[in-house]
Amino acid sequence: MNAAPSRLAEQTLMFEEAADASNAVRAQRRHAADMAAVGAALRKLQPRAVITCARGSSDHAATYAKYLIETHAQVLTASAAPSVSSLYGVTQDVRGCLFIAISQSGRSPDLLASVSAAKASGATILALCNSADSPLMAAADLVVELRAGAEKSVAATKSYLASLAAIAGVVAAWTRDGVLEAALEQLPGLMDKSWPLDWSTALPELESAQNLYVVGRGLGLGAAQEIALKCKETCALHAEAFSSAELRHGPYTLLRKGFPALLVAQADATRAGIETLARELAHRGVPILLAGASADVGANAAAAGVTLLPTIDAAAEIAPILLVLAAYRMIATLAVRRGLDPDRPPHLCKITETV
Repeated sequence: MNAAPSRLAEQTLMFEEAADASNAVRAQRRHAADMAAVGAALRKLQPRAVITCARGSSDHAATYAKYLIETHAQVLTASAAPSVSSLYGVTQDVRGCLFIAISQSGRSPDLLASVSAAKASGATILALCNSADSPLMAAADLVVELRAGAEKSVAATKSYLASLAAIAGVVAAWTRDGVLEAALEQLPGLMDKSWPLDWSTALPELESAQNLYVVGRGLGLGAAQEIALKCKETCALHAEAFSSAELRHGPYTLLRKGFPALLVAQADATRAGIETLARELAHRGVPILLAGASADVGANAAAAGVTLLPTIDAAAEIAPILLVLAAYRMIATLAVRRGLDPDRPPHLCKITETV
């Protein structure tokens, strides 16, 4: 691989900010008492359901929240459609529910309208936000500051990873899950080990690609969504995210030689299905990039059309954080190799305020 694009990528804000993500998580862990207070409030509330509300990368964090809450707190979790409140002016009955709003800026009008409507209808508002003085934080009943610090690159990286860590922290405190809490204590160090992982073997396949599927499942689905978005916004690569189960309902047929698939997995009940999918697609001649699993295609994975990307062994709950972190490094370099500046995607701005 030509070293020049890698050096240029290392000079970008996206690269620098992603590299600093572990420090954002460390900052959160120094305020564990705040998280414990939120957990105690949620145990007292005993919400009958959880509703998430977010856009963009924050909505991918909400996908992670759905799986983590439903598997650990056993509370039904669904995503709100902000336009129901902001455009249609309809208020739902959310009495006794927890409404989680996730945002970098905490200033988007549709998010704030949804929060206002939910609060008026009896929901308890939990805000996860990177801006302590935002209208969102002022409107919430419970708050968790992401503590990612200033982000200047249009592509949000450390604030997204800080959102995942904050969600995991809330769930651990809420459910008094000592195993998850222990995993979170290890997370900053594991992030430091994950950041240098070399995914450059994926670059030759992606540099000239026009299309990409990013596939995950369960706790890893949000990671697939986030990786796909970053490929679109920074690399001008048409990338779509799918659950490995949903992929078989139509999109499966489009994959072929020259149309790669990046599969991400964590060590839980979903990994075997990801590995089976990798083998099936490789046998069809689809270029496979695989992280967090083994395709079991024999001694020479490359000859079978499978590129294995290195990962750090970790608990399934925090593995998506490590996978996305490694992907960010690769994506920053991919953008440069495709002749783009990952810090300044065309037609986009840092804060998107939708109505």
